[in-house]
Amino acid sequence: MSSDFQPPPKSLSILASVGGIITAVIAIAILNVWSKQLSKISLKKPEISTSETASRQLLQPKKPQDPISGAKKAEIVASLDAKSVVLPGQSIPKNQLTVAINPYIAPGVGKLTPEETITANQAWSYFQRNWNDETGLVNSVDGFASVSMWDQTAAIAALVSARELNIVPAAEFEAKMSKMLKTLASMPLYKGELPNKVYNAKTLIPVNYGQLAKREEIGWSAIDLGRMAIWLKIVGTKYPQMRLETAAVWKHWQVKRLTKNGQMYGTAVIKGKEQYNQEGRLGYENYAAYGLKLWGLDVKQALDYQSDTAFVDLYGEGVPYDRRDYKNSGANNYVLSEPYILDGIETGFQALPKAYADRILAAQVARYQATKQLTAVTEDNLDRPPYFVYSSLFVNGEPWATITDTQQQHNDLRFLSAKAAIGWHVLYNTAYTRQLFDFVQGNLKSKDGWYNGFYESLRQPNKTLTANNNGVILESLLYKQVGQPLTIWAGVGSQKSTQRAIRTPQVIAKILKQ
Repeated sequence: MSSDFQPPPKSLSILASVGGIITAVIAIAILNVWSKQLSKISLKKPEISTSETASRQLLQPKKPQDPISGAKKAEIVASLDAKSVVLPGQSIPKNQLTVAINPYIAPGVGKLTPEETITANQAWSYFQRNWNDETGLVNSVDGFASVSMWDQTAAIAALVSARELNIVPAAEFEAKMSKMLKTLASMPLYKGELPNKVYNAKTLIPVNYGQLAKREEIGWSAIDLGRMAIWLKIVGTKYPQMRLETAAVWKHWQVKRLTKNGQMYGTAVIKGKEQYNQEGRLGYENYAAYGLKLWGLDVKQALDYQSDTAFVDLYGEGVPYDRRDYKNSGANNYVLSEPYILDGIETGFQALPKAYADRILAAQVARYQATKQLTAVTEDNLDRPPYFVYSSLFVNGEPWATITDTQQQHNDLRFLSAKAAIGWHVLYNTAYTRQLFDFVQGNLKSKDGWYNGFYESLRQPNKTLTANNNGVILESLLYKQVGQPLTIWAGVGSQKSTQRAIRTPQVIAKILKQ
């Protein structure tokens, strides 16, 4: 990336820095709409009682005893966090820096426990509430009819999971999935090329962040489309009756500008002019590139997980990070849990070395051991300003920083993420991850899905409800149930039929007319 790179506004995606999780932009962009509704929405969310059961009393932090003591605890943790960093960090031996030839399978996979089954059903309730019959698209954020391709992919993953976990019957699954795919294969595109970053989920109008009526094309996110590419392969391979429909989605896209010189590229429209930018940093870049590779695109440079990687010690654990930070590239180099969790669950660590994920989890365990603060951090929506943060292990030289895309610090809003907690648990199944899972059970359940997280300093839930949080929870539990990475379970890579189907436009056109 050139030194004069100007990153597009982060209104809806993680874009050049880490990925296209458009939930971010929706949250930031609808901030005015949301702030007016927040108090009303909050009233609809049931509080978790601190005295429901003995186990919940153990998990639920006590009500704030004393503002001074709470502030003092936060000061102590902040001090320890600041002292936890050592540069350069302990690197990983070269012989361990390989992606999985044999995809990783987690310990303890198999049939879900009754508690996990309840967890999956609870996550599905979000999608029941936010499904749009007109289009088959799902709201990115509860109650607001705006959707990105990242979050629509979360909905695809959730629907597959709900079918395989016997939450929805086969007929409902097929009807809903067919509706989704036909919409994706016929929706208006940015410049007729690729999906716009955000749409009105009811009308399919391409819109800007926070808008539902005014048509506006604002560019595409390669990271978003890379994630969708993985799930199009999963669906088309696992369910042969839908193979032509998934192929039709890919055929609808004009992918020529999606990659260049082995890297992924996205666009943004700034003051009416298009910017064409390289997308991705270590983590999301590799994960999304793996999806585009499945469809035959050249993403060799984007899959490179070594050339731009350095290490920082955090609480004694050498954590990988991308050297391309905001200062030298114009993009934030967040170190987050989610890309590693998604790679482990969906590919078995075939996009990134499992050794990287090991270190990222180990640093969070070490932080807990030093501070007694349960830690499972990643990016997500908030229920208060600034409405979206990247809760990072390391970013732009700062350890344990929680920032916005514009580098504003909000460490007081760091939170334990529900999706990260459950994702780490199904992948590693340790005593620590069991604590994370139990904490989510005791603190983050609502009648409409799972809340996004629990604030460390405020000692209360982050009551936002999103498609991505609940979708990642569902696919994590599907992974546990089937006992394999989801691409392997579906048979992706073992068949060439999807690629053959792409070459039959007449058949695809027939499907779209049905």
